[in-house]
Amino acid sequence: MASLFRPLLLACACLLGIAGVHAEDKFITVASTTSTEQSGLFGHLLPRFEQQSGFKVRVVALGTGQALDTARRGDADVVFVHDRAAEEKFVAEGFGVERKEVMYNDFILVGPKADPARLTGGRDIVEALKKVEAAKAPFVSRGDKSGTHAAELRLWKLAGIDLEQAKGPWYRDSGSGMGPALNMAASLGAYILADRGTWLSFKNRQDLVIAVEGDKRLFNQYGVILVNPAKHPHVKRDMGQQFIDWLVSSAGQTAIAEYKIGGEQLFFPNAAKN
Repeated sequence: MASLFRPLLLACACLLGIAGVHAEDKFITVASTTSTEQSGLFGHLLPRFEQQSGFKVRVVALGTGQALDTARRGDADVVFVHDRAAEEKFVAEGFGVERKEVMYNDFILVGPKADPARLTGGRDIVEALKKVEAAKAPFVSRGDKSGTHAAELRLWKLAGIDLEQAKGPWYRDSGSGMGPALNMAASLGAYILADRGTWLSFKNRQDLVIAVEGDKRLFNQYGVILVNPAKHPHVKRDMGQQFIDWLVSSAGQTAIAEYKIGGEQLFFPNAAKN
């Protein structure tokens, strides 16, 4: 009798195995920034999208440069980052299908209350960096090829400061994400360029405060790109495009606008510009 049931049991096991494989396949991988992850934005957005779409989104949170490199290798279906020049280069090289703008916020310069470089209350980020370098005040850099790090390097250049010549014990490369870099700045009593979203969600501020904000050069735009299936045929094009379409739709844009901490909005949707 047992021998009669064995083929049936094997068939059932095969069907269950196939179902399990299909269930595991129902996800996409999004290479994104530590700022979108550590600010809590994905924790707010993804449950809404996943409930509507019926598949999961797995986020790999890296610096923008590393996220784009991950996508170049074909290890992601979508990239969601914040360095426009690097994003446009990624698309121009054929690794991405199309770049769409999603949202923005801004960078801020954070520093200790003691304010050794005398910056607090200023709005000119270039003058502020000149003062930091002149005072050799402690400064922590992401140093990780992230979008924030790229913005910082552009700002030092605008200030006319050659970092390779000016670097000394006062300048620390953390080589880490935004949260750990802020932790280092807090422990050292140092200045740091941060994205506002991560700052608002950051708990270990100690005596750090916002020193400079409001300069238009601190604008921080986020873009989303589907990884090109022509380069990597395994890319989940349809599901990836569905996620992108949702982000730039009225539903996704409303969800982004609704994400607040302490009543303060972290990101401002602007996909209508596309």
